[in-house]
Amino acid sequence: MKQVLVVGLGGDIGTYAFQRAAHERLGWEPLVLGPRVTTFGKHSTLARWIIEPDVFEPETLLRRLDEIAADHPEHALMLFTNLDFHVRLLAEHRDRLDPRWILPLPDLAMFDAVSSKVAFAAACDQVGIRTPVTIPVGFTQEALATGAVTPADALARLGNADLDWPVIGKPADSSDWFEVEFPGKQKIHHFTSAEQIGEVLRHLEQAAYPSEFLLQEFVPGDETCMRSLTAYRDRSGTVTLVGGGQVLLEEHTPGTLGIPAAILTHVDQDAFDAAARLLDHTGYQGFANFDYKVSSRTGESVFFEVNPRIGRNNFYVTAAGVNVAEVVARDLLPEAVAGAAPAVPQVPQDQVLYSVVPYRFLLRYVADPALRAKVKAAKRRHGVAHPLRYRGDGSLKRRLWVRALDLRLVQKYLQHYPRPTDSGF
Repeated sequence: MKQVLVVGLGGDIGTYAFQRAAHERLGWEPLVLGPRVTTFGKHSTLARWIIEPDVFEPETLLRRLDEIAADHPEHALMLFTNLDFHVRLLAEHRDRLDPRWILPLPDLAMFDAVSSKVAFAAACDQVGIRTPVTIPVGFTQEALATGAVTPADALARLGNADLDWPVIGKPADSSDWFEVEFPGKQKIHHFTSAEQIGEVLRHLEQAAYPSEFLLQEFVPGDETCMRSLTAYRDRSGTVTLVGGGQVLLEEHTPGTLGIPAAILTHVDQDAFDAAARLLDHTGYQGFANFDYKVSSRTGESVFFEVNPRIGRNNFYVTAAGVNVAEVVARDLLPEAVAGAAPAVPQVPQDQVLYSVVPYRFLLRYVADPALRAKVKAAKRRHGVAHPLRYRGDGSLKRRLWVRALDLRLVQKYLQHYPRPTDSGF
């Protein structure tokens, strides 16, 4: 059997989690190509690192990938990333990659069909999936030609589009958002006045921002109403994985606002079926990570977006019983996996607690008694699934570093989100 080199771009916690899954289940050799050794890779022996400060430059990235391929002539090569910018870049230049590179990522047409939240909403409407009421704002003639409205028209429509305060502001295209900078920029904006909206729109207009900025309906409910859903659709057009979970706690620092920090896995068959319908409708291939919310007022599921990649918190799927690397291998490298293929789609059934914050600290933020009981029961059955706590990467220095990361994250929460409950912590 050929050796497999699994190369991750960037080095975020999602990269580590996927490479951990590949190493633990399949024995694949991990390598990370990034601008620096990240927090999640420090003192780790799991992956070799190649440091490239210009990894976001297309020509540099392609050259580096050619070098890696040339240095590993006997390996099968798998390449993945958890950053929309790189997903699009690889899709645009796929024909220039060494043909040995295998990518569990969508091609450019698939990327464009779902990555823009405007295109996503249109596709959802065609297959009967509820999305938020949205005003797309454009800043170029190209964006306005696709149905977006000018900043002035958007502000005039605020009172006439069923948008009650607060109003959510977010980019339609994450890769464009990655490249723009302005004072007060956030991952997601929570607006409480027209003045706040006007200020952000002025910055984007001055920057000739190339894609739409969305003013969107706020779906009521706290962050425990948020859901994460991870799916994989293979080359034959079969959805081979679908799994999900209830968000217990989100991150609250400006750069990571809204990213789940703790998830309780579960089965939501209606949402799983909806996600599969959308992937089939668009002809999608590869990993897809959906965000949706269950309205606290109506109980309906409202889908916000699909990320054309595996997602930062993909370890919750592996922890619940379906190894994400094995799903890819059975599609793209079947000769690298022993044993018969399982029935599809694989749906993780175990209720597992995934968390990157300490368990006792997490309980401060889980106020609902019924939900707290589920969290405690999951912890008793399986412990706490933490992607960085891996015995295969278990030097003493690494373990101490991961514990220090936990404490740093607690300090950030206390600074940005000091909302203790009566948990007795």
